Amino acid sequence: MTGRAEARVPFGTHAIPYAPGTLRPSCDGDPAAADRRVLDHYELWKAYFLRSGDEVGGPGRCAVFTPDAAHPFVAEAQGYGLVITALMAGADPDARTLFDGILRHVLAHPSVNHPDLHAAQQDAEGRDVGGRDSATDGDLDIAYGLLLAARQWGSGHSSHSGHSSHSSYSSYSSHSGYDDYGGYDYEALAVRRIDAVMECEVHPTTRLTKLGDWSSGRYDEVSRTSDWMPDHFRAFRAATGDPRWDEALDAQLSLAGALRARHAPATGLLPDFVVDTTSGEPGPAPGQVLESPHDGDYHWNACRTPWRLGADAVTSGDTRTRAAARGLSRWARAATGGDPGRIRSGYRLDGTAYGDPGSPAFFAPFAVAALTEGEDGSGAEGAQGWLDALWTRMCASPPDPARAYEAGVRLQSMLVVSHNYWVP
Repeated sequence: MTGRAEARVPFGTHAIPYAPGTLRPSCDGDPAAADRRVLDHYELWKAYFLRSGDEVGGPGRCAVFTPDAAHPFVAEAQGYGLVITALMAGADPDARTLFDGILRHVLAHPSVNHPDLHAAQQDAEGRDVGGRDSATDGDLDIAYGLLLAARQWGSGHSSHSGHSSHSSYSSYSSHSGYDDYGGYDYEALAVRRIDAVMECEVHPTTRLTKLGDWSSGRYDEVSRTSDWMPDHFRAFRAATGDPRWDEALDAQLSLAGALRARHAPATGLLPDFVVDTTSGEPGPAPGQVLESPHDGDYHWNACRTPWRLGADAVTSGDTRTRAAARGLSRWARAATGGDPGRIRSGYRLDGTAYGDPGSPAFFAPFAVAALTEGEDGSGAEGAQGWLDALWTRMCASPPDPARAYEAGVRLQSMLVVSHNYWVP
């Protein structure tokens, strides 16, 4: 692989080990074979979904194209792009160039509500549309990607780590975003965005994530479970020293546990959206709150939760995320008889299926959760076969160039399953 010398945590070296007992796919025979599968999908992801130059506003810019979204360029996809390109450094000699290109796009489109958050949607002409405000999931991954970049390629300043988040915005709000050598100061940009997320996208009382910097009124009581990214919150705490990120981590995991106990004890599934987070007892959306009548089901947002919980479980070893991810994997294995082809694209919280089978956005995250099934030594034999079946299905077909969302979820799940994921 070329470009390895530049990266501090090169793809394919598996330099940062997972929690003891974490499974890995066995069907490829060796880790390098799994890495090649990931690299193949990454090259197709780049070819299908990365746009550059005049297509996205001029020389030096890149952006992730989303033909399946409401608009061609959305915040969620740019966050995915930053995380993916930072993790692929060492295999792709252009990884940093692509990362910086996506970052230029992000910085050129600030939210109307806060300069250090990203306007969530752009049209084909590069104009901000849809309110020009932010989406929390995009900002979380953008900030996380910046921390990955700071670890991967270095940053102009090293004094941010451990400082109090309460004063950091005023310290860096006038910072140009560049280091002394003219490159991006990834760490400073990350800290500014992390602080802005805490200020505008995390509820000050519940510490649950909000939908965006626009959330108010009845939307102030709504949280999206796929925005509960435990490993991101740990990284934000380490980067800023702000104890409120510990509170956010605990709030999200506590509510996730309560939701499973009250509404999905047999499955462990989480709903797309939770309502009444500041008044009464939080619970699944009773119907359409933001997107569809399935807002209270395990639908096209919550399908990512096995990946988010599993990624934290294998990198942190936290017993809470490990138990949650393992429970999801065991339910899916039992519900499908160990056949990933039977995973459906939508479930009621009691496990009743209503969606069609076959979407990588639904089956790939269960492979991440399956990594945790060997950690306690029980049921590992069946779990290994389940993980191998999921991995085989993940690798069996190329991404669909019309479906950026599925491709992004699958590729990031493959990065975790192949032991190429790490937390800055």
